[in-house]
Amino acid sequence: MILLKRKHKKFRKSDQRFIDADTKDFNLIFFAFVVGLIAGVLGSVFRLTLGYISVFRDWLYAGTADAGPAKWVLSLLFGVVGVVVALFLVKKFAPETSGSGVQEIEGALDEIRPLRWKRVLPVKFIASLFSLGSGLLLGREGPTIQMGANAGKMVKDVFRHPDTKTNSLVSAGAAAGLASAFNAPLAGIIFVIEEMHGRFRYTFFSVAAIIVASGTADFVVRVLVGADPVIKMMVFTSPPLSAIWLFIVLGLLFSLVGYVFNKLLILSLDFFSDLSKIAMLLNGIIAGLLIALAGIFYPKMIGGGYSTIRIVLDHSFPLQLLIVLFIGRLLLTIFSYGTGVPGGIFAPLLALGVVFGMLFGSVMQHYFPGLISHPGIFAVAGMAGIFASTVRAPLTGLVLAVEMTSNFELILPLIITAVTASLATAQLGNQPIYTTLLERTMSQKKSD
Repeated sequence: MILLKRKHKKFRKSDQRFIDADTKDFNLIFFAFVVGLIAGVLGSVFRLTLGYISVFRDWLYAGTADAGPAKWVLSLLFGVVGVVVALFLVKKFAPETSGSGVQEIEGALDEIRPLRWKRVLPVKFIASLFSLGSGLLLGREGPTIQMGANAGKMVKDVFRHPDTKTNSLVSAGAAAGLASAFNAPLAGIIFVIEEMHGRFRYTFFSVAAIIVASGTADFVVRVLVGADPVIKMMVFTSPPLSAIWLFIVLGLLFSLVGYVFNKLLILSLDFFSDLSKIAMLLNGIIAGLLIALAGIFYPKMIGGGYSTIRIVLDHSFPLQLLIVLFIGRLLLTIFSYGTGVPGGIFAPLLALGVVFGMLFGSVMQHYFPGLISHPGIFAVAGMAGIFASTVRAPLTGLVLAVEMTSNFELILPLIITAVTASLATAQLGNQPIYTTLLERTMSQKKSD
């Protein structure tokens, strides 16, 4: 009887494989293209609007330290209003838009979290402009991923597709969202397959759908925003094989950084979630004041990190300054995400990876000058290493670093850094951050 059941099970698996191979779903490909268009337009408008707000914020904060009381009040109000309005919109209308939203997408693909796109799309878009525009250390990729995935659900609902299409269209939207944030279509594809591997329903046409959506979104963004790499930097030649061991050391260090980051992030969320409504409002005010003051006196400490990355790569900073910048941005990133406003952690993480990598590279160049041509090589490797150790998605981190910097010759050292960081942090017991965030969300719902 057991043998018959096993044979029956084998036949069922093989039958399913033949069915998947014979299935023709060109309808899904067309609507994935539609999802990519929507995600690309949303991502482009979001990026352009956020860019104008950031320019205004930088202008406002720039001369405040030496200005009169009026500009001080205006600058502080700018930070406070941004954080408080974002917090209000999230708590009042769509709590699932808090943070990056990636864990919500993973929960939706597991069919344990709803996708309320009618609420999420407007709230995530507007609230994220307020939170990111204020200068909090949050990235635009979380909002674009969540908006892209909800656009996939919207297309499914509007065109009345069967529920079997939900997984593919939502996944396609998530990939398109990441592609539109970073001009990185391949990273968007890899992210869905790698990070959401247990949730994404893998078939030929579902993979084709995320490729089409990601590529379409990237094309739209390049037309509307620009085709330049997100991080403009010099292209490095591959280091000598005798220097490869340094990237193993870097990966080991990033495994510790990722472990600490994930633990502190959850502690921060737990602390802020226990606050009363009045205390949460006061916290929003304090957060706005703190970010505004940081922007006035030390602008490299605020924002998603794109300008910080460019400054660190283009200038030679003393080690003490790099240490202060790394610790300061680490703590402010944890604080910013803990407040509960919308915003991603990809960009702040990449900035931390660049700063720490530059710090490591500068030290190693001092002791091993013959092995290292430029410490910036370790800055690029740091982007892959920190992503691999926090998100536990080494392939995505690797592809992101390469696509965002155009440093294709650094593939081997980036692979070594990312694999070392992800394996070592796993041995430390560090769970992927989005898995931890989803588990935390579900435990809170049960307790409620």
